Amino acid sequence: MAITKEQVIEVCKHYEDPELGIDVWSLGLIYQIDIVDENTVHLKITFTSPTCPFGPEMIEDLKQMIKYKGATKVDIDVVFDPPWKPTDELRDMLGM
Repeated sequence: MAITKEQVIEVCKHYEDPELGIDVWSLGLIYQIDIVDENTVHLKITFTSPTCPFGPEMIEDLKQMIKYKGATKVDIDVVFDPPWKPTDELRDMLGM
């Protein structure tokens, strides 16, 4: 069965940034989701900081979780352009 964009979004909504304790979808760290074919997913993501110590762990966790949903291949590109910027609502949640 083919994986859907909605399934990938659900994974992102359930995966919390290890430092902030908020899911990566709500944080706005997911810039793009492409279902290349029925079993291949391509993500473009960013981190809250270019020096995020949990970056490699986050990438591997997301790959495994998306594969569990049915993808056979998951490519994740980490980009910093545009740099991540929290929304005003998120800034309030984080007490910034």
